[in-house]
Amino acid sequence: MEYIKGFTFAPFAGAGDFDTTEARESLRLMKERTGANFVTFVPGGLQKTAHSEDILYTTDRTMTDDELCNMIDYAKKLGLRVALKPTVNCMDGTWRAFISFFDEDVVCEPKWGNWFKSYTDFQVHYARIAKEHGCELFIAGCELVMSEHREKEWRDVIAAIRSVYDGAVSYNTDKYQEHNVSWWDCVDIISSSGYYPLTDWDRQLDRIEAVVEKYNKPFFFAETGCMSVAGSPEVPNNWEVKGESDLDGHAVWFDEMLSKCMKRPWLKGVCIWSWSNHLYDEADINNQKNYEVYLKPAERVINAYYCNKEA
Repeated sequence: MEYIKGFTFAPFAGAGDFDTTEARESLRLMKERTGANFVTFVPGGLQKTAHSEDILYTTDRTMTDDELCNMIDYAKKLGLRVALKPTVNCMDGTWRAFISFFDEDVVCEPKWGNWFKSYTDFQVHYARIAKEHGCELFIAGCELVMSEHREKEWRDVIAAIRSVYDGAVSYNTDKYQEHNVSWWDCVDIISSSGYYPLTDWDRQLDRIEAVVEKYNKPFFFAETGCMSVAGSPEVPNNWEVKGESDLDGHAVWFDEMLSKCMKRPWLKGVCIWSWSNHLYDEADINNQKNYEVYLKPAERVINAYYCNKEA
């Protein structure tokens, strides 16, 4: 497996967001400035609440298929390998990890079976696009923690994807959950969200290594990142941290993460969250207390690792 030196680009972009000169230029600069060889696009699906059965992906809150296809083709023209990761979110703001239903069907209550049918349709739609446009990887969703015990349904989702797509298939579980997924044998690559505290990387990588050895599968972090705000390196998964800008701490976290990850031969790469389709001015970086790395010291750290790591 070729090493992944990646970024997630403009996750959950809406209709029109990819169909601009600015977006294409941003993608080009991402590759040029960081040395990335891989990009993940994240078409967003929407359900009303964590207990809704229907997933929508044709509203103006999701990029159009034509936009997505054109951006995939442009990324490949730039020499980037491409993953698609269709990801569902809740309109009421509830984190997708809490999507859940009764394990026993109850009359007049929403059901796992109905949700998984809608979810499968959502995934297969984008798996067809991945096939048609030569995407190297398909990631069957992200951080759906409270669904992951539904092993049969997840195996059926993966099988449905494989019926229309012949590339590598993964699934992105959440941080700390790598050892809880019982159906890793049915995917080609194990992946997770690597939002681990600055001082905890060795312990967490030791734990994940045991999972990789058990299933004998490649592994990469389909997401990893930290905000450039004081306190984020200790809890990089918490996007609600408030405080002063901390560009140096941001860079230190990336240096530690990349240093630890690249010393593990079984770990086949990282995909950093994230790179926007709208780029800000350098004078504004202290106000960008988010996961973006553009023009921040962390960008130089990433470039140094990506450009010196053999594929």
